[in-house]
Amino acid sequence: MVSDDEGDWLLAVHPDGTIGDEEELPPEVGVAPAAAASSPSAGGFAALLSPEGSPADGSSTAESSAAEPSQAAAGSSPVGSSPVAPVALLPRTAPERESFLYVERPRPDRARRGVRGALARAGIPLEPSAGELREREELDAVSRHWAGPRTIAIVNGKGGANKTPTTALLSAVFARSGGSGVLAWDNNETRGTLGWRTEQDAHDATVQSLLPATASLLSAEARTADIGHFVHHQNADKYDVLRSNPTMLATEQRISSADFDVLHTVATKFYRLVFIDSGNDESAERWLRMIDHTDQLVIATTALGEHAEAGALLLEALLQRDANSARLARDAVVIVSQSERTGPASDVRRVAAGFEPLARRAVTIPFDPEMHGGRLAFDTLAPRTRRAWLRAAAAVADGL
Repeated sequence: MVSDDEGDWLLAVHPDGTIGDEEELPPEVGVAPAAAASSPSAGGFAALLSPEGSPADGSSTAESSAAEPSQAAAGSSPVGSSPVAPVALLPRTAPERESFLYVERPRPDRARRGVRGALARAGIPLEPSAGELREREELDAVSRHWAGPRTIAIVNGKGGANKTPTTALLSAVFARSGGSGVLAWDNNETRGTLGWRTEQDAHDATVQSLLPATASLLSAEARTADIGHFVHHQNADKYDVLRSNPTMLATEQRISSADFDVLHTVATKFYRLVFIDSGNDESAERWLRMIDHTDQLVIATTALGEHAEAGALLLEALLQRDANSARLARDAVVIVSQSERTGPASDVRRVAAGFEPLARRAVTIPFDPEMHGGRLAFDTLAPRTRRAWLRAAAAVADGL
């Protein structure tokens, strides 16, 4: 029995699977509500079957439908039988079983690095050392993707305190480990050199080039690749650079708080992590507004006393500025780089220890000639320097 907008119909299905012609039922026959409820769309042909699952007259379903179409069409019951109330078919319950999808098969943890890793690959089941386990944890930390963008400001009011290398190399660690979506932004209006120390694309765009295009980049029609007109991609280290213009006077490239707000909105639309090289003028509008947008503060310094003192004074000043600035100061990460080849490592450790009462964490970076002058590239650093930058980046990640 089939009901639709045009009426009630008898539909014959033959044993070979063919479907017969539809025959309209007389109005006085129709389809009872109970039968309609048991139509194929509501549970199959249960209305035509007895509780035992066989036709009401004891014959097979195919025989009943083939032998008595005229009776059904006339609305009468088969000879020798009485109408049977529709019976809903009860769903069969599958037996309980374990899923094949979440079968955990723990593998033995083998060393992958150094001599222990070589022996493990040769078939000697050596576990990783404590140092390798720490390195794995740090790699996991910097490889994470957080819900929503994060802004990291690298600051120190003293020039030459290693802000630019810190910005570039932290960006490289996060981009190489966690994938794309990392921007290094030179927020310095007084001869910022991040552009000089990184790769340049086929264009020479700077922050000043981006500012007039912010409205179109924030429109619904803007595409992810459109930001490429204004930033410079680092092919090996996988992050992008938004340059300042070191050839212009500071008075020619002032950025107001409102300008910084819209630039930051663009940056966080297209990038998940934004590392800002702050510049040296702590009174500039763009510097102060940067602090307001910051999620994690990084003090960059060398072991030189004047650099370390400037960083410490900055933390103490931020503690007095407002509640957000005080939080940033308490949770800051201090990265102390050894700037001189002949400088003793004990000086770096002493400066790091001196920041412990002021900041959440202090990390040291050994001397590396590749960090002093020329293009900054992570692969050119010595292995122990790369390891130290991973440790520093993991400390930053813990605050995100």
